[in-house]
Amino acid sequence: MCYNVDAKYTKKDLEDTFNVEANFNTWNGEKILSGFRAKGTVEKPLPIITDENPDAAVIGDWGLLPLFSKDRSFQSKTLNAVIEELDIKNSYKNSINKRCLVLVNGFYEWRSLDKFGNPDPEGKIKQLHRIRLNNNDKPFALAGIYNVWNDIVTFSICTTKANTLMAEIHNSKKRMPVVLNERDHQNWLFNEDYMHFYHPTYNVDLIFENLEPNKTPNTLF
Repeated sequence: MCYNVDAKYTKKDLEDTFNVEANFNTWNGEKILSGFRAKGTVEKPLPIITDENPDAAVIGDWGLLPLFSKDRSFQSKTLNAVIEELDIKNSYKNSINKRCLVLVNGFYEWRSLDKFGNPDPEGKIKQLHRIRLNNNDKPFALAGIYNVWNDIVTFSICTTKANTLMAEIHNSKKRMPVVLNERDHQNWLFNEDYMHFYHPTYNVDLIFENLEPNKTPNTLF
């Protein structure tokens, strides 16, 4: 699943890359936003572009709150939306056609290794990787859905079955966020057939960096 993203960009980066106006006054583009194992009410602001206002980037709150949510504690359950189940999950059914682009320039997953340092889905050693779209290091978009709850724009990142690269990196769960090619931004925002974005029907060119290449069993503790 996708609980950690990289948002190291400026408002100008977003405006130049996505041809939008960044409608927010402040943005700490140096921090890494994490919802990993989030519990309770956790605020995770991140710029998004919605289908209702495709010419502007606005700040959304990570963790979709459906209309039946009583409070924001529900957000810890909706950081990711399994794209294959959007039409059967009560949390997401009313947001299937409320599409957004979640603006990042990287996301993080851990590769599981055994005690000898070999890939093992059941392994206890976790090796951190940073993954991004192969697009000359520009910000890119993840597919998202959103809902406005009590005047707060809340969103989930859609996930799909891992492609070949991500199955090797995220080898314990074999899932990945739905990463969008630039030419498909409008298709995601305005095309009702979200099933087109399932893997393997839809695939993108990703690159990665192993952030812990020297991690061995001796560094586990």
